[in-house]
Amino acid sequence: MSDHRIDYEAGHSKVTIIIPNYNGLKFMVPCFRALDLQICRAFDILVVDNGSTDGSVEWLKEHGIPAIFLPGNTGFSGAVNVGIRASKTPYVILLNNDTEPDCHYVGEMIKAMERSPNIFSVSCKMIQLCHKELMDDAGDMYSLLGWAYQRGVGRSSAKYNRACRIFSACAGAAIYRRQVFEEIGYFDEMHFAYLEDLDVGYRARIAGYDNIYCPTAMVYHVGSGTSGSKYNPFKVKLAARNNIYLNYKNMPLLQLAVNLLPILLGMGLKYMFFKKKGFGKDYAAGVKEGLATAKECRKVPYSRERLKNYLAIEWELITGTFIYVYEFAARQIAKL
Repeated sequence: MSDHRIDYEAGHSKVTIIIPNYNGLKFMVPCFRALDLQICRAFDILVVDNGSTDGSVEWLKEHGIPAIFLPGNTGFSGAVNVGIRASKTPYVILLNNDTEPDCHYVGEMIKAMERSPNIFSVSCKMIQLCHKELMDDAGDMYSLLGWAYQRGVGRSSAKYNRACRIFSACAGAAIYRRQVFEEIGYFDEMHFAYLEDLDVGYRARIAGYDNIYCPTAMVYHVGSGTSGSKYNPFKVKLAARNNIYLNYKNMPLLQLAVNLLPILLGMGLKYMFFKKKGFGKDYAAGVKEGLATAKECRKVPYSRERLKNYLAIEWELITGTFIYVYEFAARQIAKL
């Protein structure tokens, strides 16, 4: 593996690739090898280490990789906020350490961002590393039930080759327009991890910005590399809590009232699902904590000038529900 002092011309970088790391040493070599092979070289690299104890710190220092070493685990939100504030480039890419970007990835992401100044974020085509014929994420979506989901997950990767608007970019491998964070706020550190990307994408939509999907920028993703599994008590509890934060912060009271019944239905269905999986108590604990602490969140102030944006978002929640049902049904039929 080559030295990771990337050979860009000083002052010509367009994007800083920020890699949050917490005990992810086992993913470092394949991730950085993939970055070494990028055709577009107009990028900086910055690793933000969350107090790792697995040898990551020593490895980063040994290989001369630019890094910020935090004394403890600040979660995904805390780590990437440190990286975004430390960067000087017009764009930032947030890249999970358990990913392997295709050689065209950086160039295609920059190209997609430069199509319009109204684009806040671009979500790439995330493909399952161990099952390259299957999608991992084609952009994150939201629904009336209060369910966030990965568009395309588990379906054929050949079906998601068309660029489109999405609700939010998946921050596991997304590019963002850095200056917009000053307007809408950074990643909410109350979230710690999970749904923080949907939250920041939601705020961007309220402000009138677009989030888009770029199928020509591909990344192969291990998935749950840091948390360790698809479902675990930590993940279930935090996601349940953060779901409460997400709705409370971003929906005006009228919209919350209109959507209350489907959100409650969604919560009931999720509780039954997680109870069956053995995580019912964790889900309930997360909801309870979310309700108790939601008022500590910074709620997005309602503005009449943004009414059309709220109406567009409500329509996206409706269509997002139908997309979820369609994709869920398609996955079930494919198993038969």
